[in-house]
Amino acid sequence: MPVVHAFDPPERFVAGTVGEPGSRTFFLQARSGARVVSVALEKQQVAVLAERVDELLDEVMASAASVVPAVAPYGLDDNAPLEQPISEEFRVGTMTLSWDPEDERVVIEAHALDDEPDELGEAGDDEQTEPREMLVVRLSPAHARAFVKRAELVVDAGRPSCPFCGGPMDPAGHLCVRANGFKRRPTE
Repeated sequence: MPVVHAFDPPERFVAGTVGEPGSRTFFLQARSGARVVSVALEKQQVAVLAERVDELLDEVMASAASVVPAVAPYGLDDNAPLEQPISEEFRVGTMTLSWDPEDERVVIEAHALDDEPDELGEAGDDEQTEPREMLVVRLSPAHARAFVKRAELVVDAGRPSCPFCGGPMDPAGHLCVRANGFKRRPTE
């Protein structure tokens, strides 16, 4: 049986980071009362989760008579830092996203990355085994929009993109193929 950290609904559910741009660690953090659960994940996972939650809410808004806000409501902005101390419960491997039409809630499940080797020395296969741990969060549409807004801000707060190649730029600069004289020669 997996350990399930369930929040239905959480008092707070946010994406946040620890560290400087270029070496940040990304977290999803849920809180209800004194109970806080933080799980680590990749920047791209945060970006994709925000994008998919936004798309899901747009689809529900277009197809159902439920009350789904088009944007995050004014009073739900959460710009506070992550709750301290941050204790990583697990690193996220896969995530699932769904809509519960009965309760009109977005359901986010974050499953632990199963990288423990089996008897043959191979990494576990997520399709064949249950995850050891998972975070399950059920959000109202308004709180889900607020989550998306903050997650997008957190992802965009990293290193600026190079105007030539689009890669991330460090404060000391970066090696840019396009800005360093790379040219395509015309074919004859």
